[in-house]
Amino acid sequence: MNRIDMKTNIKIYATLTMLLLVLSTGCKKFLEVDPKSTIGEEELFNSEIGFQQALTGVYSQMAGRELYGDNLTMGFSSLIAQNYSASLSGVFAFPTTVALNFKGNDAIPLVSGIWTKGYNTIAATNNILGKIDGKQSIFTGDHFALVKGEALGLRAYLHFDLLRLFGANFATNPTKKAIPFRTELNALSKVPSTVDEVSALILADLKTAETLMKGKDPISTEKNRRFRMNYYAIKALQARVYLFRGDKVNAAAAATEVVNSGIFTLIDPKSVAAPAASRNRTFSTEQVFAIRVKDMRTWVETDNAYFKSVSDNRKNLTRILTDFQTLYETGSGGGTDIRFANLIEADGLTYFCTKYWQTWQGTVENDRLDQNVSLMRLSELYYILAETAATPDEGLIFLNKVREKRVIPVIAAGITAQRLSDEITKEYQKDFYAEGQLFYYYKRKVANRMQFSSRNLTEASYIVPVPDNELEFNPNYN
Repeated sequence: MNRIDMKTNIKIYATLTMLLLVLSTGCKKFLEVDPKSTIGEEELFNSEIGFQQALTGVYSQMAGRELYGDNLTMGFSSLIAQNYSASLSGVFAFPTTVALNFKGNDAIPLVSGIWTKGYNTIAATNNILGKIDGKQSIFTGDHFALVKGEALGLRAYLHFDLLRLFGANFATNPTKKAIPFRTELNALSKVPSTVDEVSALILADLKTAETLMKGKDPISTEKNRRFRMNYYAIKALQARVYLFRGDKVNAAAAATEVVNSGIFTLIDPKSVAAPAASRNRTFSTEQVFAIRVKDMRTWVETDNAYFKSVSDNRKNLTRILTDFQTLYETGSGGGTDIRFANLIEADGLTYFCTKYWQTWQGTVENDRLDQNVSLMRLSELYYILAETAATPDEGLIFLNKVREKRVIPVIAAGITAQRLSDEITKEYQKDFYAEGQLFYYYKRKVANRMQFSSRNLTEASYIVPVPDNELEFNPNYN
């Protein structure tokens, strides 16, 4: 690997992690893949276990607070979807973020962290992909295909969320410059591709990953595969990307394959209504892809807690009870909704969504109900099938399957297309509260207003500006 002048590297990305600095300079230092284990890079990529460790390092980075441990799930992405109120704590920690002022003091470090850690993690996938070809002989069984397929899928997943945040809406501006699609291991800025180009490259990665993993992924027999970029996670992500591009036919085909696999099931309401210590708060049977976040309790329940009453409540992420009642429509049959009845709970005088309360008393590690954050769930695939159906009544069949499992009344046939669209919107608002997906839905739909906000929005309101440190050294965005 060629050396890159260190001064140039620092100018381009002053905040690069040690991992990316090591990899991009080609130094014979150590690649950290686990806090307890470091080995040299050459040795790392000369064995199957080394590639597995490098892949574990990617998941570890994704689980950090800058990405899916916080910002891209319960934190930033949910704040900008108006999931939380800024008026319930003494001095709210995220006033400019919730106001969609992405240049505000509290928003800037969150946006910068997402961008930098996102591309650092993409670089880690590129390091794996740059080393794996030609080394099939060191892998056993189907493991070469699985490792390469996972790395491609993760690269696609990361690029897609960066695109959905920092890029324009495909439906209205597909040729607008968006973000760089990076396939090489370096810290150098790259000309950003258009929304159309980036999403097409994402689909190309997913197609290759699908081909590699089909028939080889042991997800049907291994429960912990939901914590990996598995074959059906590839298909679910394809459904998301195709819908983003307005390709309803292919979106429906990909979603159908996941739904019909029989591997994932809509959550049994009884498991959500179980005693608090064993309550299935994250709907684990629906998780097509999830991430393990082992230290989540720190920011969920203890230090400056998001979802617990604490003396310093500036970071409390919540709403008043009447807002939750409005969200779940308790006045019109929603009082029995398991998402309200069993997951909206009081701690002291404050009501919180308790998806992330760390309650579990089991003994089998792979069955843990805590420490996990959903990234793609089965309900989303049902909503995609509802949205892409040929007629409103056909779409209603898929929507009602979820509603029935949420213990709310089904909707009678004979509805209009607009009514179906409105009901799908309500389900996104209810089901993905504090999961980070609602903002992307609003953006794709170019919603002129979000629930619990009186602010009138335009397409530009939904585009998060590329951080200044990227713009400073990459003039290609203009």
